[in-house]
Amino acid sequence: MKDELDILKGIHPGLVLERKLKEQNLAKGRFALSLHEYPQTLTAISKGKRSMNTALALRIEEALGLEEGYFMTLQVYYDIKQEKLKRKRLLPDLSKLRPVIFWDTNIETIDWQRQYKAVIRRVFERGNEKEQEEMGRFYGADRVASVLSESPELKYSK
Repeated sequence: MKDELDILKGIHPGLVLERKLKEQNLAKGRFALSLHEYPQTLTAISKGKRSMNTALALRIEEALGLEEGYFMTLQVYYDIKQEKLKRKRLLPDLSKLRPVIFWDTNIETIDWQRQYKAVIRRVFERGNEKEQEEMGRFYGADRVASVLSESPELKYSK
C-alpha cells in the first residue's frame, strides 16, 4: 500500500474511489445504496466537492476489499497538500492573467507548481505580452525558456 500511496499523495480520495469503482465495474449509485449511503454523497466525494469521513471510508474499504485506512490516509495527504498550498500562496498575479486563457478550467483550482508546463504553454499560445511577462516573473526566465524549448513554435524573449 505504501508505494501506491506515495504515487497518490495529494490526490483527492474521491478520484481514487471513482477509479476503483470503474476497475470493479461498479455503478456509483448502486454501490452507494449497497452501503446505505445517498448516491449524492458518493458523487460529491468523487468530484472532490466533499471530504471522505472515517465511517464511510471504512464501509467503502470493506466493500471494495481494500486495506483499512486506505481512503482516510489519502484524505489526510490531500488535506496536508491543500493546507500547504494555502500557506505558500504560490500563485502568479492573477490580475495580470485573463480568465479566458484558462477557459476550460477553474483558474482557482490550477496547481501552478505541478502543472507549470501546461500553464506556460497555454499562456504563450494564447496570452498577450503582459501575461507572458507574468509567467517569466512567476516561474523564472530559465524555467519558461526550458518549457518553450520543447515547443519550437513558441518563442520567449526575456
